[in-house]
Amino acid sequence: MMSVVKGMDKAMETMNLERISLVMDEFEAQFSDLDVQTSYMEDAMCSTTAVSTPQDQVDSLMREMAEEANIELHLAPPERSAVIGVEDSTIADRLRALWPAT
Repeated sequence: MMSVVKGMDKAMETMNLERISLVMDEFEAQFSDLDVQTSYMEDAMCSTTAVSTPQDQVDSLMREMAEEANIELHLAPPERSAVIGVEDSTIADRLRALWPAT
């Protein structure tokens, strides 16, 4: 990036449009490379952090923060309702009707 800045200074002194265009193209390429590298590092750091943190410690910290903020926290997944069960059985019956008899 430092070379791009120096190149831009020289190009601006002469006001050579071709040189300015080349420097800007170089800047764009370096910026794009930097963006890809940053994205890769962020993804690697997020996946490493998520994998290495024990779930019980995360749950404990969430409970502690919820208590401090006077928030009710439900860590268990919600219970299935009876309506969903009826829908599931209806879909299962329809799927069984589509299978050829064996």
